[in-house]
Amino acid sequence: MIDLMPTQPAGVRRHLKDSPFNAARAAAAARAVVDHIPVGVRVSHERHGLGRVVALEGENFVIVDFGQGDLRRVSLSSAKLERL
Repeated sequence: MIDLMPTQPAGVRRHLKDSPFNAARAAAAARAVVDHIPVGVRVSHERHGLGRVVALEGENFVIVDFGQGDLRRVSLSSAKLERL
């Protein structure tokens, strides 16, 4: 039996400049420049749902309480985090 599929990629992954996925990358980069989210503000996360910011960690991260003791460290540049 001959194995026709290579086990590793043949080269470096390139991004096309007209790719529809570039919009998500650009939005994430733009969010990195946004103002900090203050403590106490309600936020929404695509995976974890609704939460409240309980602490700031440096300039790039917030600690969010998603309820029932579920504390998560989330990057401010994450496209999944939205301020309400």
